[in-house]
Amino acid sequence: MPVVQPVAPVTLESIELRVLHLPLVSPFTTSFGTESVREVIVVNARTGEGEGWGEIVTQYEPYYSSEYTQGAWDVAQRFLVPALFQARTFAPEDVAGILAPVVGHRMAKGGIELAILDAALRAQGRPLGEYLGAVRDRVPSGVSVGIQRDPAALVDAVRGYLDEGYVRIKIKIKPGRDVADTAAVRDAFGAIPLQVDANSAYTLADADTLAELDRFDLLLIEQPLQEDDLVDHATLARRLSTPVCLDESITSLKAARDALALGSAAVVNIKAGRVGGYLEAVRIHDLCRDAGVPVWCGGMLETGIGRAANAALAALEGFTLPGDISASSRFYTRDIVTEPAVIEEGHVRVPTGAGLGVEIDRVALDDVTVERVELRP
Repeated sequence: MPVVQPVAPVTLESIELRVLHLPLVSPFTTSFGTESVREVIVVNARTGEGEGWGEIVTQYEPYYSSEYTQGAWDVAQRFLVPALFQARTFAPEDVAGILAPVVGHRMAKGGIELAILDAALRAQGRPLGEYLGAVRDRVPSGVSVGIQRDPAALVDAVRGYLDEGYVRIKIKIKPGRDVADTAAVRDAFGAIPLQVDANSAYTLADADTLAELDRFDLLLIEQPLQEDDLVDHATLARRLSTPVCLDESITSLKAARDALALGSAAVVNIKAGRVGGYLEAVRIHDLCRDAGVPVWCGGMLETGIGRAANAALAALEGFTLPGDISASSRFYTRDIVTEPAVIEEGHVRVPTGAGLGVEIDRVALDDVTVERVELRP
């Protein structure tokens, strides 16, 4: 949990939800599909002490996760926000408990909690990084590269990102687009920090193929098997010399604790939205740090809202591997914050302003809003 004084309670007056459609700079392909437009929900919490912003990182379709935009849109309006209105005055640390009777829907809960946290911290003039326990003022920036047309196109894409200064490359893989793609990148660029992400595309029957990746000296292989395959991940981990990293499987502190106990993961990818918010993310960080397990901060193609929060989270001491906190321009020609994240010598700065430390570009926000609702007690 945060190592500094808890934030003072706020009184919730209203919450605005918006569905955004942000065109991507280029299509982003993974084992579960291709996105050309990022659909996301932003949350604006208005309190008696000021306003704050959060981001619900669901996607249009329930392929990466069982959560998806319209499901989050519905549960937020019908159950989550009304529960907060009933409580009315509370501290950000209380949000998870207030919302706990609703089963699941962690991304929706996490986005709402972030908006409340941002409002409370802004009211006290406290940066999110300081509150979470950040020990760095900037974090190393890695980039996630989607599946390309062929290995040659992948090499071209990776070369461009290396030229932009990214310090770690992650490539997406799936059956039939794994060994050759990885070999092409390793052959082209030598001993760069390189990892692969399968997004649950394999089964234990593919262990021999995955073992072929051992020869490429990868930082890790991310989420090779299905989300609920903790036992099979432990079995696979014993077959590979490449460290196995879990992503989709880590949905809570308990899930992380179980994965470590079983030996299912040597590395953990922490995504705040996936685990229900930044406070739960800190708890998972603390568990892994105390167990000597490296963690890094994954990305969900966030807008400048979630990107600022991720930078603050990744500045904690246990985040010893570069995360997917890339420049905003990696995905968007126009972000919804006035000062989008940029790469400076391979790093992204942790915002130092109150709360998230970023301001919303209201015109840009309006231009990409496709649905909007304001909720009041």
